[in-house]
Amino acid sequence: MKKRYFLQTGAALVGVIALSRYWPLGAAEPKAALQPAAGNDPKGNHFEVTKTEAEWRKALTPAQFSVLRKQDTERPFSSPLDKLTTAGTYSCAGCSLPLYSSSTKFDSGTGWPSFSAPLDNAVATTSDKSFLMARTEVHCRRCGGHLGHVFDDGPPPTGQRYCMNGAALIFTETAS
Repeated sequence: MKKRYFLQTGAALVGVIALSRYWPLGAAEPKAALQPAAGNDPKGNHFEVTKTEAEWRKALTPAQFSVLRKQDTERPFSSPLDKLTTAGTYSCAGCSLPLYSSSTKFDSGTGWPSFSAPLDNAVATTSDKSFLMARTEVHCRRCGGHLGHVFDDGPPPTGQRYCMNGAALIFTETAS
């Protein structure tokens, strides 16, 4: 009995150690690309657009605040932007920075608006090791708002899928 208990405890310990590299032990350290301009957010990152939590809450809807400022994820298939096929630009709901062109949007079948590439100098990324997996989190480079994640299973030519929360985006139709 003692040998079995010892082996089970050892196996559990090895499993915990193996999974610990994916366990969030604190806030992810931002990459240099996430700090492009002067100004501070409450977490100490440098962004062009900064506001206090109260100012963000006043400026954003509850869903936008939850996604952009608290890194939440909206329910799949809940955003009207997911199936939108109109030509235009998707901008940050926090600071209005243009992020994605509709020409790079595609239906990934995931339930979130997906793009193969962002506009130049629009987004920044950080490592996200939450939920026992390693992912790349995508942020607005101007205000630091959480947009979603990028994966390497997208269509050509980039092979990337920028899976964004619709609540983090504002769509502006191209004038014809």
